[in-house]
Amino acid sequence: MCHTLFFRKIRLSIFIVLLLLLFQHLSAQENNNYQRSVEEMPDQLKEQRREEYKNQLEAYLQKWIIEKYPDRSRMEWNRDYSNIDAFKRSVESNREYWKKILNPPGLRKSGSLSKEPHPYLTDIKAEWIELPLGPISAKAVLVIPEDATANNPAPLIIAQHGIGSYPETPFSLDNDAYHSYARELLKAGFAVLAPMNLPSMERRNYIERLCRLIDTTLPGIELVRLQHLLDEVLADPRIDAARVGMWGVSLGGMATMFWMPLEPRIKVGVVSAWFNHRLNKMALPDERYVSFLVVDEEHAFFRGWLTGFSDHDAVALICPRPLLIQHGKSDRIAHWPQVVDEFNVAKTHYEKLTIGDRIEIDIFEGGHEARVETGIPFLLKWLRP
Repeated sequence: MCHTLFFRKIRLSIFIVLLLLLFQHLSAQENNNYQRSVEEMPDQLKEQRREEYKNQLEAYLQKWIIEKYPDRSRMEWNRDYSNIDAFKRSVESNREYWKKILNPPGLRKSGSLSKEPHPYLTDIKAEWIELPLGPISAKAVLVIPEDATANNPAPLIIAQHGIGSYPETPFSLDNDAYHSYARELLKAGFAVLAPMNLPSMERRNYIERLCRLIDTTLPGIELVRLQHLLDEVLADPRIDAARVGMWGVSLGGMATMFWMPLEPRIKVGVVSAWFNHRLNKMALPDERYVSFLVVDEEHAFFRGWLTGFSDHDAVALICPRPLLIQHGKSDRIAHWPQVVDEFNVAKTHYEKLTIGDRIEIDIFEGGHEARVETGIPFLLKWLRP
């Protein structure tokens, strides 16, 4: 009896072991089948899933940026058009928020302004100036008309170059985008300050990544550099500190749009080859223009920009100061009818304050360029003594 029970237990144990081995074998086989099925998963299916998810995200974000912008703008802005002073007070909170977006760092002057004759602009007696600001410096070309004196000071124009250009480029005698507009300004009696900003797309992309890590922006840094230069240059008695304008081309137009809201010493602005239907430009690819979304210019994307600062809203932070927009019909930075549409909204800030003559647009048969023919008269109109 005992032997029989003993053998039954052995047979049961063997049976259990065999079942376990069979289960492990089946599990291993099933696992191998699973692994094979994942490895054999078609690339087309993987790509389809990725593309579907990307399209969902794109549609969601584009709807938020573009379609929902009008409602968002109405909530963000509370403009008072009863008079100019009331208007300026009513947009002050928006101005502070714009400052947070650029978030300029607290750079301080750490030495004296140095000046030396510019070796390549001797015919106009230009100077190359440099101001140390701790770890970096602010550099620019400065030209003051020979007939400017303390008794007859000249107005000053900040001539800001674009990407791929240099502070000397606005003085060039052979450039189809700038048309020597800095020299034309000199002929018209203006002093010219042409700051050096970081010029190349690749370098701006690289530095902007570092800026984002510490919650600042390259335009914010470059604004501070300009402000310190203005402190020095406007102390010269040959320059009229009350009559300062800015004329920027392309990325210099961006600087003009970005900096005028935060620098009240700039009394008049000319924006060439930049003003845009900003929502479309940044977020919606279209064959009629080149969207920043599809080119390698990540330097042009700033956290929070389109929460409420499309170009027509940003103009409210420049108003009531005079502003001229220049855009060539062949310039693929924008589709020119959309520029007109955006301008028509922007000018309502001026019209509601009964100062509609202070904002103008020049849509011309040309490309990515400045227009001396309209820029000089506009600056003379508003900066004459």
